[in-house]
Order: sequence, then structure tokens, then C-alpha cells
Amino acid sequence: MPKNPQPELAPVDRAILRLLAADGRMPNNAIAEAVGIAPSTCLSRIRALRERGVIRGFHADVDPAALGLGIQAMIAVRLHAHTRGAIEAFTAEVPSLPGVLAAYHLAGGDDYLLHIAVPDTDALRDFVLEHLTAHPAVAHTETSLIFAHLRTTPWS
Repeated sequence: MPKNPQPELAPVDRAILRLLAADGRMPNNAIAEAVGIAPSTCLSRIRALRERGVIRGFHADVDPAALGLGIQAMIAVRLHAHTRGAIEAFTAEVPSLPGVLAAYHLAGGDDYLLHIAVPDTDALRDFVLEHLTAHPAVAHTETSLIFAHLRTTPWS
């Protein structure tokens, strides 16, 4: 059972979320018109979705290649120990590593999956050697290059 059960989302809320996922800068009036509600109702629904934590924030989708970061990779990481201290220490350190775009703490064969962006393959190798394999908590890494990132909206 979920820790904090959320009430089911209304179809209009799902429609609002689809539109915001496609364009987080879409004006409230345009969203309201697209889903067939008054602008004031739309604004209150978006505010309620934010307050409930359904909408966690609005972000710019920046192309790493445009910043000179032409290589993206997913790196699976296994730790030596699975103690709370080792996991908390690694979890605290990972977001500050250079090039980390996202980090996922996993169940299964691997403990973490890191999405990173770096300028080139030399930088990728250096990242793995300097920040992961040299880390005392890390037992194993496996790197997969990303050829393309396809964004979806599974709640549509």
C-alpha cells in the first residue's frame, strides 16, 4: 500500500498535465481553452496539482550537446556494501559529481544508474576512473552510451 495515497486524477487534470509536459511554458489561458474550462478554474487546478506534489516543478529541457557535452551515457553502479551508511554516503555524493544529469537508486542487480553528459569519450573514461572505480564504496560499473533520448508522457 502506498505511503501517501493520492486521489485519482480527474480527466481534465490529466489533460492539463499532458499539455504542460509538452510545453511547460504554455499560458494558462491556452491550457484552459484546450481542456474546455475557465482560466480561473485552470489556474486553481494547476495550483492544486502543485500543492499535492503531482507537478514537482517546471524545467528547461537543455540539449547537453549545445553546451559542448556531446556524449551521454547511463552508468550502472554496484556497491560493495549495502549498509544504510554506505548507501546514504554514496547518494549524498552522486549529485555533486561533474556531468551527472540524473541518478536513480535501484533495486535489483545494480544499486544505481547514473545519467551523465560529458564532452567526449576521454572525459567519459576519466569520469568512470576518477569518480566511480576509485570510490571505495563502488564494486563494479557498466557503461552504456546513449544514442537518442525519446521523451514520453505515460500518463496521457
